[in-house]
Amino acid sequence: MIEYLKVFLVGGIICLIAQIMLDYFKVQMPYIMVTYVTSGVILTFLGIYEKIVDFGGFGATVPIIGFGYTLANGVKKAIVEDGFLGIFTGGIISTAGGIAAAIFFGYMMSVVFTPKAKP
Repeated sequence: MIEYLKVFLVGGIICLIAQIMLDYFKVQMPYIMVTYVTSGVILTFLGIYEKIVDFGGFGATVPIIGFGYTLANGVKKAIVEDGFLGIFTGGIISTAGGIAAAIFFGYMMSVVFTPKAKP
């Protein structure tokens, strides 16, 4: 039960920060997403985000900041296995499943629900 509370707390704080950026600072969503992915990468390389993931579990890895975490971990692992070439291949290999799922389900939603452009 305490695990669910930790997940909710960490995920909620991540979403709260994004909502504050949207509402009070009027930052547009694409900038927030780029900031979160970049922050995930930087915090992972500094060794900070791993502690957040250990505490919050999926509450830290499911939001978009977790994508940066996954990218950084993929690069670190690929550098150990492949050397310098791992810098270029590690992130893509580690996130390929998520990217493929996003493309597939996005396409399926566009087939099921007719998208309409805003006037």
